[in-house]
Amino acid sequence: MYGNFWENLRNAFRHDNNSLFKLIAINILVFLVLLVSRVLLTITGFGDLYSAGVAKFMMPASLTTLATQPWSILSYMFMHEGIFHILFNMLFLYWFGQLIHQYLGSRKLANLYILGGLTGALFYVLIYNLAPYFQNSLNSSLMLGASAGVFAIVVGAATLSPNTTFFLILLGPVKIKYIAIFYVILSFANSAGANAGGELAHLGGALMGYLYIIQLRKGTDWGIPIQKVGIFFENLFSKRQKINVTYRRPKKSSSFKPFSKAAPSSKPAVKSNSESSQEEIDLILDKIAEKGYEALSKEEKRKLFEFSKK
Repeated sequence: MYGNFWENLRNAFRHDNNSLFKLIAINILVFLVLLVSRVLLTITGFGDLYSAGVAKFMMPASLTTLATQPWSILSYMFMHEGIFHILFNMLFLYWFGQLIHQYLGSRKLANLYILGGLTGALFYVLIYNLAPYFQNSLNSSLMLGASAGVFAIVVGAATLSPNTTFFLILLGPVKIKYIAIFYVILSFANSAGANAGGELAHLGGALMGYLYIIQLRKGTDWGIPIQKVGIFFENLFSKRQKINVTYRRPKKSSSFKPFSKAAPSSKPAVKSNSESSQEEIDLILDKIAEKGYEALSKEEKRKLFEFSKK
């Protein structure tokens, strides 16, 4: 993070390792585009055109419809139409996303958001197609919103550091594991209600958030494919230009740069004692799982923070 909330949001796409604010910015930009489009098309008599266009990017429950618009499995998770819908989703993403960013880094935060959205969409489609209760509304049901990805972040953070405490208005200090449990139970209770599709997506995202952290502790990162795709597009659309340096004054610093060519007479670079290995980080994550983040020493917290910026 580079400053206060609004500074980070305004400069979201100017910094690396900033996926939390990139996700928030994308959701807000899409919301504003939809808002302006809806107002303009409605007052000019093209409201039906707006509805038909938006439906092409919402997640359908029908497999037949999904086959004609496969991109919707990604696009739906960045779309909102109601102000309170996006407000609460972005607040939860910000609050809990900071924990994921601090412990695991920017890329894993983005991985978890996308995986949560995909799993939420999968739950939504499977249950609507298999449960008799939804058969009458199968062909007309559509879903939008970041809730599944946000629930993955919420439950992931609660699984990673369950005893971290938030101070809630009227309630005071509450451990985040209880906040996550409450919202999962609430979504399950409402999964046969008016917003059944959204609640089912919440449950799918929550399950992914829990499983992702459990597998990560075992050394398996389910987000690697998502990460590789993200890196590919970052490189594809990067506007940075490579500069050929013809002369550079020698630096006094002895810091090791793995991609710089050392002079023939230079001594082999030695890894600094302050650098943390993957094994050390795994042990720190195991300690968090057993005793919570508060049990870490200052040195362990420093190592985790430095590793999260890689």
